Amino acid sequence: MDCENIEKLRTAYGDGELALGDALAVETHLKDCAACRAALANQAALSAAIKHHAEVFEAPTHLEHRIRAALPQSTNLKPNKQARAWRLFAPALGAAVALVLTVGFFVRQPTADDLLADEAVSSHVRSLLTDRTTDVLSSDQHTVKPWFAGKLDFSPPVHDLAGEGFPLVGGRLDYFGHRSVAALVYQHRQHVINLFVAPAKGGPAQSAPDASSSQGYQLVSWRAGGMDYWAVSDLNNAELAQFVALVRKSVN
Repeated sequence: MDCENIEKLRTAYGDGELALGDALAVETHLKDCAACRAALANQAALSAAIKHHAEVFEAPTHLEHRIRAALPQSTNLKPNKQARAWRLFAPALGAAVALVLTVGFFVRQPTADDLLADEAVSSHVRSLLTDRTTDVLSSDQHTVKPWFAGKLDFSPPVHDLAGEGFPLVGGRLDYFGHRSVAALVYQHRQHVINLFVAPAKGGPAQSAPDASSSQGYQLVSWRAGGMDYWAVSDLNNAELAQFVALVRKSVN
């Protein structure tokens, strides 16, 4: 089974809907294909993000009262008349419920930036869980930067910030947002920082840092010099903001 077939089956596999034979074939392919494993992990992260942002709506009490008030009040109606009255009212009720659900979906739907932020955090977590924080282990920026040559179609800016308390540990390839990204790994005391870098896709050339949190981790994203940046760590807000300021100063 090749990657194209896996892509067609990935959603059903992630939802546990494949027949046993197909599921085994997918799992066999995943053992030897890092790209498909990454795509499946991103799919799981997307699913988790949607569930995380989704909200459950309860019908307000006044709606129940309005429905009851609109129903025939006479208890002398024969069953067929009661059923006929309900059939007349049901389409209006169904339309009202559909409208509420539709409006709620579009109002609450996560933005593309929200989903990218969740994917960046998931990539950070995966690197910690699999003990694969680096593909190239070095504190020398002149070793880490050339390592990406030929592996990416862009050259990420790499700077060692050891003098400011954020030493460079190394780098690795990662994948999210349907593209390959450079992951530069830094450390502050016992805390790991993943700095993801990828060429910007449209929009303004620069953007101010935007801080958020997801899955218990802090994230700051921004755009500068034609690159998008995502810094993820379990550092507190002030220390991660200090790191971001140092990176921004280095690449400007």
